[in-house]
Amino acid sequence: MFKKILIANRGEIAVRIMRACRDLSISPVAVYSEADRDALHVRLADEAYLIGAAPSVESYLLIERVIEAVLKSGAEAIHPGYGFLAENASFARAVKEAGITFIGPTAEAMDLMGSKTSARRVAIEAGVPVVPGTTEPLESFADAQETAAQFGYPVMLKASAGGGGKGMRLVESADGLRSAFETAQSEAQAAFGNPEVYLEKAVERPRHIEIQIFADTHGNCVHLGERECSIQRRHQKVIEECPSPIDEPSLRERMGAAAVLAARAVDYVGAGTVEFLVSDTTRDFYFLEMNTRLQVEHPVTELVTGIDLVREQIMVAQGAQLSFTQDDVRWSGHAIECRVYAEDPDNNFMPSPGRITQLRVPAGPGIRDDGGVSANAEVSIYYDPMISKLAAWGRDRAEAIDRLRRALDEYAVGGIKTTLPFFREIVRDEEFIAGRLDTGFIARFNERRAGAAQADEAADETQRDMALIAAALHYSERQKAPVAQAATAEQSKWRMAGRAALRGRS
Repeated sequence: MFKKILIANRGEIAVRIMRACRDLSISPVAVYSEADRDALHVRLADEAYLIGAAPSVESYLLIERVIEAVLKSGAEAIHPGYGFLAENASFARAVKEAGITFIGPTAEAMDLMGSKTSARRVAIEAGVPVVPGTTEPLESFADAQETAAQFGYPVMLKASAGGGGKGMRLVESADGLRSAFETAQSEAQAAFGNPEVYLEKAVERPRHIEIQIFADTHGNCVHLGERECSIQRRHQKVIEECPSPIDEPSLRERMGAAAVLAARAVDYVGAGTVEFLVSDTTRDFYFLEMNTRLQVEHPVTELVTGIDLVREQIMVAQGAQLSFTQDDVRWSGHAIECRVYAEDPDNNFMPSPGRITQLRVPAGPGIRDDGGVSANAEVSIYYDPMISKLAAWGRDRAEAIDRLRRALDEYAVGGIKTTLPFFREIVRDEEFIAGRLDTGFIARFNERRAGAAQADEAADETQRDMALIAAALHYSERQKAPVAQAATAEQSKWRMAGRAALRGRS
């Protein structure tokens, strides 16, 4: 057993890994930047090492600083979490060369699956269906023009390196290709230091569904089912669930088998995720990419399968066999996760950094919150603004939604804007409740919100107009009343003296 593990990350994932270490009686070691001196993951660690200034390029992304910290600490292993250096093959090599265990796949597997074009070639050779597109980066705009014409619009431009929606552009027609090509290249260079992009035929209104796989060094490789990840903003997931609302065992088995094929093709070890696009009408699926790390949304798989993925990562890294076989994997109930970001959903999800003045975290049956902050914590401008992941489990999807709705209503974060109000609306949305999901869900949801707001505004205007008309009529009637009363009195006098007296004569 490892005695110490250094977690080369921050925030909620660092806290999550530390808890798994505690379960195994392993001492967790933290690294931190100047901005994170008082962060929760630092306070929870047994030891913590400063590795640089606030910007991640001067701290969390500096391989030599992380290696220095692990050597100082005497830790036998490094867990990279996700993001930062988690899928950096050079980091995995440096860790191995330092005589430290890297809790994750080999650098060679990262090289093959880290490049999306290389991963597509691996998938094709393994017999895994892929979206029609290029297997090499585009050489020029002219190459992009020719390739797009060959496959037909719409097409997707994607960065060959990295992910998270960076360097990704949907192109509806030839008129928009040049601008999209140049923007995708620029974003890819800025985000990953690699401007290469490739092209795929766009799958219209697809579902984004991924398969969790796990492999050990003894030749065992299994899948743990699917996660529905279609609800995204800027190509980044915000709500995930397990299983998919499709919930078709035959589709799960076919996708699971394909994911295992892709993993075996690169001798994969540890936890990984194979992502697919799935046609909502035909149920055809296509390989998208492989994430050679633990995913943000792993808690929903843990809640449904009962398997602790981080614990399993640590055990496999120590040379143990998987503690379960494919036949052992069972899916019980349904789990849904919301990524709680310090963002303003009414301002295009712009980051909302600042100090958290209030924090009330929900609890109760079926609720799990993987948080990385505490009250009075500062949400920094330097890092991803996710502050926690709220997950709800139920015996079925309806119960999971009910519990998630309750937990979201209980959740309170003061001092900053968060995505909580946005999620409270989504879990009450008829399309979401019905499970009618695809990657365009948020765009359509926002259109429905805007339409409802306009309808409410129109109704308010109508009510105001009716109120004004009613008030005017009431005022008019009040003005007429004295005149009518005077006329009636005069008429009464006239009748008593004149015609009224004549009526009594025969």
